[in-house]
Amino acid sequence: MAIELYKHNLDAYNAAVLMLEKNGRAAIVHPTGTGKSFIGFKLAEEHPNARVLWLTPSEYIVKTQLENLVKEGGAELSNITFVTYSRLMLMTVDELAELKPDFIICDEHHRVGAQRWLEGYKALISMYPNVKILGLSATNIRYLDNQRNMAEELFDGNIASEMTLGEAIARGILPAPKYVISVYAYEKELKKLEDRIDRITNKGIHDKTQRELDRLRRALEMADGLDKVFQKHIKNVGGKYIVFCSGRAHMDEMLSHVGEWFGDVNKNRSIYKVYSDDPSSSSDFKAFKEDNSQNLKLLFCIDMLNEGIHVSDVDGVIMFRPTVSPIVYKQQIGRALSASKSKQPIILDVVNNFENLYSISTIQEEINLAVSYYREHDEVGRIVNEAFDIIDETCECRQLFEHLEKSLSSTWETYFRAAKRYFVENGNLEVPKRYVTQDGLTLGMWIATQRRVRKGSVNGILTEAQIMRLDSIGMVWDNRHEQRWLTGYEHAKEYFEKFGNLDVQADFVTEDGFKLGSWISNNRTWYKNNSHSETLNKERIAMLEKIGMIWDKNNVLWERNFAEAEKYFKTHGNLNVPAEYVSESGIKLGAWIKKLRKIEQGDTGMGTPLTAEQKMRLDKIGMAWNGAFDSQWNRGYEAACEYYKNNGNLNIPVAYKTTDGLALGKWIRRQRDNKKLSPDRREKLCNIGMENNDYRERLNYVI
Repeated sequence: MAIELYKHNLDAYNAAVLMLEKNGRAAIVHPTGTGKSFIGFKLAEEHPNARVLWLTPSEYIVKTQLENLVKEGGAELSNITFVTYSRLMLMTVDELAELKPDFIICDEHHRVGAQRWLEGYKALISMYPNVKILGLSATNIRYLDNQRNMAEELFDGNIASEMTLGEAIARGILPAPKYVISVYAYEKELKKLEDRIDRITNKGIHDKTQRELDRLRRALEMADGLDKVFQKHIKNVGGKYIVFCSGRAHMDEMLSHVGEWFGDVNKNRSIYKVYSDDPSSSSDFKAFKEDNSQNLKLLFCIDMLNEGIHVSDVDGVIMFRPTVSPIVYKQQIGRALSASKSKQPIILDVVNNFENLYSISTIQEEINLAVSYYREHDEVGRIVNEAFDIIDETCECRQLFEHLEKSLSSTWETYFRAAKRYFVENGNLEVPKRYVTQDGLTLGMWIATQRRVRKGSVNGILTEAQIMRLDSIGMVWDNRHEQRWLTGYEHAKEYFEKFGNLDVQADFVTEDGFKLGSWISNNRTWYKNNSHSETLNKERIAMLEKIGMIWDKNNVLWERNFAEAEKYFKTHGNLNVPAEYVSESGIKLGAWIKKLRKIEQGDTGMGTPLTAEQKMRLDKIGMAWNGAFDSQWNRGYEAACEYYKNNGNLNIPVAYKTTDGLALGKWIRRQRDNKKLSPDRREKLCNIGMENNDYRERLNYVI
């Protein structure tokens, strides 16, 4: 049974196939739970005779993916070889030489950035530089690795399809969860605030902020504990929940509170733990999946289930996260989401400091962006969810915290000075959102807020003078994708001004290292597939067309050659173009005419067959499909037949010309002197009186 893809994955697959054909590289960036692995399986299924090398972070991920494939009615594919990244980095040259892949699928491709894994990957690619590579991941960015963009490093920015978690929820690809926010272990947070207040020298400000801190402490002490939060929100008391912990010690601490926190949810509980990097070695993981009892089932784990592994009947996740990267945060959420789920999952986000309470807002922002985009482009039918239930059990406490933080925060001028220092040290203002200066300023958040204030997405005041000051230190107001597109457009514009066109080769790189050919090719792919419309919108399409963008390069080249052929016909009265002829504008017209004749004679290796319209247009300007030499000989033979009919012989003076100017005398002489004249043409001439002794002797000599 053939693999059936969801529409969002089918669109991504088709775009990736086109990009692989053009550029040899394509990345698909879809959130966890949307079924990315099926795109890779479809590629293998569509190319049964190709050898597919599937690179993966772990064998267990592969095992789960194959189980999901069979569960959905697909069959395991014999043309795939699975190799883990850790195994790849240890393979010898001989072992790599045995792989001989036609395609490489780079699963969770952001993981390739790890130093040792990257070394193994580079060794493989150096051996097979022309192999087509498909990347699959929920993100391109390695947030804790200097914000490295692995789509740029591995795929030259060739992203066939990109979707945020918020967009997937907005479109109904993933279900909108019930998201509950709570907090624990806030004592450390209060201590940090108290230390900051103690450093304030102004007595008035010190006393004011101290009173605010006291109100926050009282509110936290009166707020519901986790036992009440869990009892209130865990409705399926016999359900399955994955509990994420940060490490072994942290897990042990959380396990010690199970009776206290979950006692009022269900007194009958089944507790499972996963420690190893390979959950298949844990009997607990297997037992958790197979447990159909009425007990509350809790699987405590450390990292292992962050990516690639799904448990189909999980009711929700509980995230105890002292610290967590954006990648891991979204992967943990993804364990509760799936493209095939119909029930509403619950996400219980239990953090230990107030800064982490802002993570969910980024997902809601992604939903808002997707909804706004579809409304602006009259695609309201694609909107399924405009928001999801966010229940903030810390609401009053957080408001008090934000008010206190505002009182303690530095002024705009102080943040600007920090931004200026960052610019001097780094040469840009591409500040990671979570970046904090050595003296505690949340500069990354501040920079992001300035962008949002100017855009109007949040309330705030940003004067023109402040905008100019930020511009002076390299502020980039648009996001990275928009900035990359505008950078590509400026390079394209420079190319057009220099050469008068955008006929750019796919591998063309500008003097400053920008891969303009790849950028042009990507835009053509997006235009043809009507994809990435948030990047290639109507305004930008018009901008490109003003500087000579060729959307269908093959069609434009054909029209350009035809125009030159038409010009040649008007000058010469025929299309008997010498094979080496090149027009004044540099078009190799002779070679093009020769190629068309071969195509018409059935040589499919020369190109696609001509359309009826193209052939008719060529016929109108004197196209001789058998070639110029055949056409000229037939014209001479017809004139010789006419002379023989009128005179009874071919004893034609050398200087004789027909009334239409054909030098028939010279043509007859050339035929007599031509020792390589074909037998059928000799016979034709003999039949109309070419009978002098000299010619007969020459015929006998040739025969």
